[in-house]
Amino acid sequence: MGDQNMKIGYSFWGFLGDGITDTPDGGRSHRRTLIDALTALGHQVVFLQKNRDLDEAGQDLTFAYTWERGLPDIDVLMLEYRWTVPSRNDTPCGSPGHTCDLHRQAELIDHYTAAGLPTIVWDKDLQLPLGDDLRRVPHVRLCEAALHPRPGATRLLFPIRDGRLDAADPCVLAGKERDLPLIYVGNQYDRDEQFDRYFAPAAHQVRHVVAGKWRETSRWPHVTFSGRIPFREVEALHRRTVTTVQLRPDRYVQCGQFTQRIFEAVLAGCLPLTPAPAPGVDQVVPRGLQVNDGHEVIEKVMALTRACGSDTHSELIADCLQRLDVFRISRQLDTLTALLGGHDSD
Repeated sequence: MGDQNMKIGYSFWGFLGDGITDTPDGGRSHRRTLIDALTALGHQVVFLQKNRDLDEAGQDLTFAYTWERGLPDIDVLMLEYRWTVPSRNDTPCGSPGHTCDLHRQAELIDHYTAAGLPTIVWDKDLQLPLGDDLRRVPHVRLCEAALHPRPGATRLLFPIRDGRLDAADPCVLAGKERDLPLIYVGNQYDRDEQFDRYFAPAAHQVRHVVAGKWRETSRWPHVTFSGRIPFREVEALHRRTVTTVQLRPDRYVQCGQFTQRIFEAVLAGCLPLTPAPAPGVDQVVPRGLQVNDGHEVIEKVMALTRACGSDTHSELIADCLQRLDVFRISRQLDTLTALLGGHDSD
C-alpha cells in the first residue's frame, strides 16, 4: 500500500455484523476493524464472496461496504484462507448443505493470482499445508495470526482498535459485579485434550458455563454446556465472569497463536487463565494467570473470585490490557503496508 491508494479485493467467508447464531465465524470480532482501518487510509475494499450479512442475517451494510460476485479490476487480492471441510464445501454446487467458499476462492486464485496479481493469503486457522504450491508463488505473501509464524509466513494478528484498547479502564472493569466464576466461549474443534486437562476438573468445583458448538459432550456430564449464543451476547457474558480458560488447538499453541478470545475476555475484564509453558504465553498473559493443570485452574479461579474488586484484581486486568498492545490495528497496518509495498515485515 505504501503511498499509493489501492483497490483491494478481499475474500472472507463470514460476517461484518453480528451474523447468525449458528456459525463459527470468529472474524466478527476483528474483521470490520481491519477493513475500516484500510478504508481510513484511503484504500478501496471490495468483498468478493457472497454477502452473508444480507443473505443470511438480513443486515444490509451495502450503504457502507461493497460486495462484488464477479471478477472486478483490483490491485491486490487478499484472502482469508479457506480449506476443505468435508461434506460442506467439497460437494457439488447446489447440493444440500453446500457452501461455495472454497469454489469461489479457487476461482479468485485462478483469475487473479495465476495472472500475477499481488496476493496476500491470511491463514487465520493455520490450515494451509506447508507443501502447498501457494507458498512458492513469488507474488504471494503468506500471513499467519501467530506470534511465531511458520517458515515463509509473516505475523498478521487479529486486530484491536487502538482507541478501544486505550479507553479500557482496569479500575472500572474490576469494579463490575461478576456472578460467574468461570466460562469458556468457543467451539469444540480440536480442543478435547485441553478441555479434559484444564477446564473439566474445575467444572467439578466451581460454577461455570461453556458457550459454543460442542457436539460430543457425553464424557463430561458435570459440565454445563449452553450451546451457541448470539455474537452480541459474548461481551456481556465475559463482563459478568471472573475468569476464562484459553483453550487452543495444538497447532495454535506451537506457533503462539491466540484467537480473538484473548481480547474479547480481557477488554471485558475477564481474566484469561492460560496453559503454560508454551510459545508466546509470557508475552500475552501474566505469570499469575498461567496454569499447568486443572488443579491450578481450580485454585486460581477460587482465589481470583475472592479478589474481585480489589487492587490485585485491577492490577491483573491492567497487566493483561498492556500485553494486548501487540494486537493493535496500527501494528497490523504497518505489517500490511510493508508487505504490499514489496517488503517483508518483521
